[in-house]
Amino acid sequence: MKLESTPNQSAEDRDQSAEAKTGLFAWTQALARRFWQVRILRFFAVGALNTLFSYIIYAILVLLGLHYSLATLFSTILGIIFNFFTTGRLVFRSMDNRLFFKFVLVYGTTYLVNILLLHWLVDVLSIDKLVAGAAITLPVALLSYLLNSKFTFSNQSETTESLPEKP
Repeated sequence: MKLESTPNQSAEDRDQSAEAKTGLFAWTQALARRFWQVRILRFFAVGALNTLFSYIIYAILVLLGLHYSLATLFSTILGIIFNFFTTGRLVFRSMDNRLFFKFVLVYGTTYLVNILLLHWLVDVLSIDKLVAGAAITLPVALLSYLLNSKFTFSNQSETTESLPEKP
């Protein structure tokens, strides 16, 4: 890594600057490692990856000329399979493929809760569809985490460690 220095900067100042940058880098790495050790944080990070995967599949299929309803069907099916492996392995550290049916049940349950909440917010309370969808995203994601941790992957232990101290 090349450090920028000014002509008037002493060697000692450059060394201190390098140490500060190295210390910040090490702290950032330690923070990222600790972040990844907390299961619910892994769940949200993997959820973002899963969402991106499903959307890319959907977009590719639509761009290839498939009707959006079929593109949604195929991206959802492939997304559930992809989600099972990423969520199981990366979040709950499980390699047990026999849990797939339970995972699909949780997926179906959260889908139904999502639809019921949307119906209540949009059709009963007259809240805008986009606002309603945004409002229920986090609660439904937390429900998914809870159901997967207590039902699908219930035999996996949770890791919660404190964050590293800043240098």
